[in-house]
Amino acid sequence: MAHPLYVAFIWHQHQPLYKSCVTGKYHLPWVRLHGVKDYLDLILLLERYPKIHQTVNLVPSLILQIEDYVAGKAIDPYLAQTLTPEDQLTTEQKEFIIHHFFDAQHHTLIDPHPRYADLYAQRQEKGEAWCLEHWQPQDYSDLVMWHNLAWIDPLFWDDPEIAAWLVQGRNFTLSDRQRIIAKHRDILARILPQHRKMQESGQLEVTTTPYTHPILPLLADTQAGRVAVPKMPLPKERFQWSEDIPRHLQKAWEIYESRFGLAPRGLWPSEQSVSPAILPYVAEQGFQWLCSDEAVLGWSLKHFFHRNESGNVYEPELIYQPYRLETPQGDLAIVFRDHRLSDLVGFTYSAMEPQAAATDLVGHLDAIAQTLTQRQSSQSPELEQPWLVTIALDGENCWEFYEKDGIPFLESLYSQLSDRDDIRLVTVSEYLDQFPPRATLPADQLHSGSWVDGNFTTWIGDPVKNRAWELLTDARLTLAQHPEATEEANPKVWEALYAAEGSDWFWWFGEGHSSNQDAMFDQLFREHVAAIYQSLDEPVPEALHHSLEPHETLANHRPQSFIHPVINGIGDEQDWDHAGRIAVAGARGTMHKSSPIQRLWYGLNHLNFYFRFDFQVGKRPGIDFPPELHLFWYYPGQTLHNSPLPLADVPNTAPVNYAFHHHMGIHLLNGAVWLEQAGEYHTWQGRSHHIQTGLDQCLEIAVPWADLHVQPDWPLEILAVLATDAHFVEYLPEDALIPLQVP
Repeated sequence: MAHPLYVAFIWHQHQPLYKSCVTGKYHLPWVRLHGVKDYLDLILLLERYPKIHQTVNLVPSLILQIEDYVAGKAIDPYLAQTLTPEDQLTTEQKEFIIHHFFDAQHHTLIDPHPRYADLYAQRQEKGEAWCLEHWQPQDYSDLVMWHNLAWIDPLFWDDPEIAAWLVQGRNFTLSDRQRIIAKHRDILARILPQHRKMQESGQLEVTTTPYTHPILPLLADTQAGRVAVPKMPLPKERFQWSEDIPRHLQKAWEIYESRFGLAPRGLWPSEQSVSPAILPYVAEQGFQWLCSDEAVLGWSLKHFFHRNESGNVYEPELIYQPYRLETPQGDLAIVFRDHRLSDLVGFTYSAMEPQAAATDLVGHLDAIAQTLTQRQSSQSPELEQPWLVTIALDGENCWEFYEKDGIPFLESLYSQLSDRDDIRLVTVSEYLDQFPPRATLPADQLHSGSWVDGNFTTWIGDPVKNRAWELLTDARLTLAQHPEATEEANPKVWEALYAAEGSDWFWWFGEGHSSNQDAMFDQLFREHVAAIYQSLDEPVPEALHHSLEPHETLANHRPQSFIHPVINGIGDEQDWDHAGRIAVAGARGTMHKSSPIQRLWYGLNHLNFYFRFDFQVGKRPGIDFPPELHLFWYYPGQTLHNSPLPLADVPNTAPVNYAFHHHMGIHLLNGAVWLEQAGEYHTWQGRSHHIQTGLDQCLEIAVPWADLHVQPDWPLEILAVLATDAHFVEYLPEDALIPLQVP
């Protein structure tokens, strides 16, 4: 029997609990803003393509907060400022508005709207202090209005009132702002009914997540962190409260049943984190399937998924099928997402032309089907087995980087796939109903890990993360010493515990991730933990009154996520917000000449790797510093030709006396760019390339991976050199190479 290639998209919709368990107030607006931009439009657009079936995961903490906004019970600070008459704003409120009401991706949400873009330019070019001194009440009114208007998804711009506001552009009143908040509530009110309607029609499957999005394996035992990282530093006190797992699952189950009129079948474990310890609880609650990441499958099978230059796996039959997990409480099915395809949608396609991006994704699916067909024992040109490709990712944050919130991309993708008989998009449950797992993965063989590199280092192991776990452990022990505080007798203490056990706080603590709201996440975590003590009439520990870490911008740090900068030499702060950063100028100390390069930024996505060089103010290439910049890189552990620097006067010291595989040069005066690859006998051979450069306020460079013909997951190390007429002058950063890794 011939089969199409089955594809399951799973969109994960999640926001942490922004409502303080101490004050009952909402600290951040992201449930409301993503609610009007991302949750409803995604499935309304899908409804236009009835052949396309998909799965959406709604986290219980998100559902409850949406309902609070619909009921008028949620007032976040952004909402409060929106409804304050502009002539009554205090200085503190004005400062808040100037600082926070541009919290949006400016390329897609601010720049398309002239009035909003003009206010943004004033803040960026003249500074917040200037705005505070010169802005009039109308400026604040317009800014607040545009912040709320720009976040509304373009799918709703045909609403007559919204369309009129978009045309009006300025001179908005308090009445306008009141009405736009009413629009927000109207859109939010449609989210859950629309999901239920489409699930009942069969086009959508809705799944759930443990109540407040905790990392279940770490609730069972923080020692789980050492499965993937044996020498991981752990908190002083071991958190080991597996009895909290069924509580989170039961509450999620009950919320789901009450909103959707039936029992859930699928579970999205928070951060796709799984371990053998959690499986009995998942099965006993009644869930039938769960999902995780290919890294977890790879660890479980002791297999590394090698990919070709296009990023397609060589062993597709291992990843593109569900597995059976046998537990005493019943069997579970588990699907593992294709990490790269998921990341392409989440991080890369937003930087491409929408139709080209959609065509690229369909091309990957075609390549998967072709590889599976070629690996069949028969010569049949059609698939003989029902394979399932799982693409699972965050369903909200990525669209902010897409043109028109992803509508052109999704329309192109759905149009192409709706016309295909050899590719069929399904919900996970409808696939499992027809094709139960053929392969069994022993439950005790399931790896303990998450979607992030198959480990838990994002949530534990860092000193600050560990300190947070210690505070949580102390509070949990205090609760255990109050047997009278049952969920029926003292629901507040348990709600505070569940909120504190959420994964998001640990995500932002310590190294690895940062945002302009780190201090607020720190405060929310401490308030949730403090509420445990308050609900028990116990004294709140002094440590909970102080931040766990100073919330300052680090001078040097590694890349925090994929970046997608516009290469124009402007150095847009949002474009490089998550890039790695190295302070260079003066770093060599008083005994060395200060470098003309002040800062170096670096990062990557699936298309390119990127560099940005910030020059010291007033320094000019060819006059104040050398006119040539060279990048050299090699690939540790790979057997390749490598050659020394093709420059004169190179010192015989590390790392400039190393041999490298690729060399890119740029002449900063005439704009010439060239790419070379090392050949035999320490030679260099020119290569064609599509390198982009931009030189204005800084130098920005994008080097396509496609120009390099390298394999996924290869590490590379990079050196930057300044030169004059091919004569070495200096290198940076000092005594080091810059590490990256091919995605």
